[in-house]
Amino acid sequence: MTANDGATRPPGSNAPGYRSRDALRAAQMYYLQDLTMNAVARELGTSRSTVSRLLSMARETGLVQIQVNNPSERAPALERHIRRRFGVEAHVVPVADTVNDSEALERVAIQAARTIGPLVDSNAIIGVAWGSTLSAVSHHLTRKITHDSAIVQLNGAGNTQTTGITYASEILRRFGQAYGARVEQFPVPAFFDHADTKKAMWNERSVRRILDLQHRMTMAIFGVGSMGAGIPSHVYSGGYLDGGDLEQLERDHVVGDIATMFFRADGSHSDIQLNARSTGPDLTRLKNVQRRICVVSGESKIHGLRGALAAGLATDLILDEGSARRLVHS
Repeated sequence: MTANDGATRPPGSNAPGYRSRDALRAAQMYYLQDLTMNAVARELGTSRSTVSRLLSMARETGLVQIQVNNPSERAPALERHIRRRFGVEAHVVPVADTVNDSEALERVAIQAARTIGPLVDSNAIIGVAWGSTLSAVSHHLTRKITHDSAIVQLNGAGNTQTTGITYASEILRRFGQAYGARVEQFPVPAFFDHADTKKAMWNERSVRRILDLQHRMTMAIFGVGSMGAGIPSHVYSGGYLDGGDLEQLERDHVVGDIATMFFRADGSHSDIQLNARSTGPDLTRLKNVQRRICVVSGESKIHGLRGALAAGLATDLILDEGSARRLVHS
């Protein structure tokens, strides 16, 4: 079928299937055959502006993924250093020192979304933590249809001020929509008031169903929470912790958290009091997940990131250039 703006297309040719086919053909001619936009337009029997829209569609839907390899750039050297030192697959996002925290997060989120997409397969169970970083990532996911896949919430989101359902569910919904996967929410608070309450709830069948999905995860995607981050982690700014909780975290020498489970600089976490009340995944069990993708933006999270790496919680790391430099040079 040759695109011609509908002049001789069969009925229904403006349907998504035809548009995707046109986008794929345009992308193949432009990127693989080095034809100009005008040449592609002539061959498809359409206009140059339509070809431009088709190429944009090809990039936005993941039909085309653009990678720039610059041998003089610092990012590849940083990636190799991080890989050797910490044993993780690293993706360093070039960001100038003059860029503010919000813009840096946006750039890291775009790169993370493009990195995650090719790693997602059918029959996957993907655990997703809520938070400022994953919220940003969720806005840039490219569409990739999978079959029999599930997105499962890693930790509860409720607190004394809100159920947290709207905030967390929007993040999960975007992941589910991007990958054609069903979404499994975890409707419990982020922290119980008492550890005994958590133990009792963990015996409920409705809760155990979500826990079972988490135990069978093939991929987990999360950020690193930190009290001193340039863009405050949602768990510290959203009313989840009171003054007593924060003081206890200081006494326990906590440097960060993943999905509201806390750890120290050396990666230890089993005896941190607040973890007994948290609804996040057991960090020892999380290490059994085959692919664990950690997304970090902002040098102020470096202590938390080091703790997460010391605990062996990530297999893949996506971070900004400034954070990467601090990670390897300090």
